[in-house]
Amino acid sequence: MKRNYGYRIIKVAFLALHLIIMVFPLYWIVITSLKPQKEIFSYPVHYWPEQLTFQNYVNIFKVSKFNIYMANSLLVSVSSALIVIVIAVCSAYVLARFRFRGHKQIMLGFFVTQMLPGFIALAPLYMMMSNMHLLNHRIALILMYTVSLIPFSTIMLRGFFQRIPSNLEEAALIDGCSQLSALIRVIIPIMLPGISSMFIFAFVQNWNELFLAVMFIDNEALKTLPVAMNSFVLKFNVDWGSMSAGTVLSVLPTIILFALAQRFIVEGLTQGAVKG
Repeated sequence: MKRNYGYRIIKVAFLALHLIIMVFPLYWIVITSLKPQKEIFSYPVHYWPEQLTFQNYVNIFKVSKFNIYMANSLLVSVSSALIVIVIAVCSAYVLARFRFRGHKQIMLGFFVTQMLPGFIALAPLYMMMSNMHLLNHRIALILMYTVSLIPFSTIMLRGFFQRIPSNLEEAALIDGCSQLSALIRVIIPIMLPGISSMFIFAFVQNWNELFLAVMFIDNEALKTLPVAMNSFVLKFNVDWGSMSAGTVLSVLPTIILFALAQRFIVEGLTQGAVKG
């Protein structure tokens, strides 16, 4: 008993230390956003603001168009994630349920795209968007984000489809459903946790993407949050207060999304337990 008690103490201490290490950067960003500018660089370091202020949050809306940047990010991220899910569900279903000529080559192509570094395509993509007159248009970001996420989303959703017994569809077909109706009315409700997980993944990827947003968007009214955050890095210094405040606000949507969908995420991770 004493040995088990000592092991539990060590385990709890280790987990507590790990939690502190993981949470401290977030804590530091939050308190930095609540410090006046002179206190951010004060020495000795203040681990709690002597004078709480929300001026940094006021500044990012007064000095920059932060509300417009956030709206642009939400529009681009949600639109792209929804399109990715619709296309990936259809393609993953076909690849999981049917065998046809070129099936293996398509899957191999999807896997190969995940091995290639994205930056090698930046120059050709810029030329393509320029020739299509899509530079400084949100549609350029939505299109690029969608294309870049479809292969991975298809691979993952195909795995979810393969875990669902095919006799569920066969029963629906016997009851008079078409193939499409069986997919929508029977399979997708079972797949909802996996689909939700992929939507969250796609949303977060789009929300945090910087390189394509910098390259394709130069219009101030169309910039997304990562580009706005990059603008706080000035020529000779960094506006840490505004950057911290912007970071806190930019993280909030993803935290809220994870909090609302955590049940679906857990179910998606354990969906392989479905039995026929």
